[in-house]
Amino acid sequence: MSDAPWRATLDGIVVACRLTPKGGRDAIDGAATLSDGTRVLLARVRAAPEDGKANDALLRLIADKAGVSPSRARLVAGVKSRLKQVAISGDPAALIAKLEKK
Repeated sequence: MSDAPWRATLDGIVVACRLTPKGGRDAIDGAATLSDGTRVLLARVRAAPEDGKANDALLRLIADKAGVSPSRARLVAGVKSRLKQVAISGDPAALIAKLEKK
């Protein structure tokens, strides 16, 4: 599972994402490997990258995919970058199973 774009933590998981704001739709377009070898989920949202709207849309999108409330997702890195780290609280095994399912 080392090639997955997420990792388990003590209180949930952290998902590495590459966000495309103003992407025309809210969707996850699969996973990719960056030039440095990092695995990320490719996410796109309709929201523009202003006033944190794209970040909020990403949190809602990832939380929905993981089957949890958006309040359980938070941005832990990459506030002003396309590369972001989203932490989701909950049972790591259950969250990973949800992300792998869809």
